[in-house]
Amino acid sequence: MFKAQPLICRSALFVPANRPERIPKALAAGADRVIVDLEDAVAPEAKDTARDALGERLDAGDGEGLWVRINAPDTLAFETDLAFCREHPALGGIVVAKAETEASLERVAALGLPIVALIESAAGLAALPSLSRVEGVERLSFGALDLSLDLGGEPGSEGGEWLLDQVRYSIVLHSRLAGLAPPLETVLPDFRDLGRVERVARRAAEMGFGGMLCIHPQQVDAIHRGMAPSEAQCDWARRVLAATEQRADATQVDGEMIDAPVIERARRLLARLVER
Repeated sequence: MFKAQPLICRSALFVPANRPERIPKALAAGADRVIVDLEDAVAPEAKDTARDALGERLDAGDGEGLWVRINAPDTLAFETDLAFCREHPALGGIVVAKAETEASLERVAALGLPIVALIESAAGLAALPSLSRVEGVERLSFGALDLSLDLGGEPGSEGGEWLLDQVRYSIVLHSRLAGLAPPLETVLPDFRDLGRVERVARRAAEMGFGGMLCIHPQQVDAIHRGMAPSEAQCDWARRVLAATEQRADATQVDGEMIDAPVIERARRLLARLVER
């Protein structure tokens, strides 16, 4: 039996597991999820100490509902991380780094916690049809830097971004086909340019993403603004629904024909506003 989790997730904020004192600040930042990172943020020689520190906080009842990013299934740390998660049922969910096989995700799913499968390799990308259908996978995301490196793309370049947009398409497509919650956009390392953070979040929302991974509390509000519908969109949606409610034979708003897809789009826009 999997724990029920709110599917709305605009922001998922990473905190290094070896810096547990940052967890309260992360929780106070207003992110929809806080993910304690046992993978990239923690050096191999520090992982045991990081687990112990996180375990002490969880045992003290501080941090119920926290998510944890565990190490890749092909590493020795994966088994230790699974054991750690098994011992701490207060966790809210698990982010699986470098997800590539059904079998590894099924092992994680046996813990009964919701899963975010992080696509960071060509193998993981090719396995999306099967990974997305593993019971217990709540949603998908991807790691742009690792994936670009594996695919041979150049991060930040025109061609590299075009390549990542094909990844985004695949992730949105397979999320929809498998009936998963909307996926999460990858991390933007530049946390100082909040205008850019908001623009990236808005573009992700326009592509069908439901939220975005982030690495700094300052990014949270910018992501929420980017994920929210604009005032103009909300105004349009309200007028569409008002027109259909007032007149069953209403056919247009602002010169645009009103049909079933238009009405559904208006409803979804306003649902995002209410829920977020």
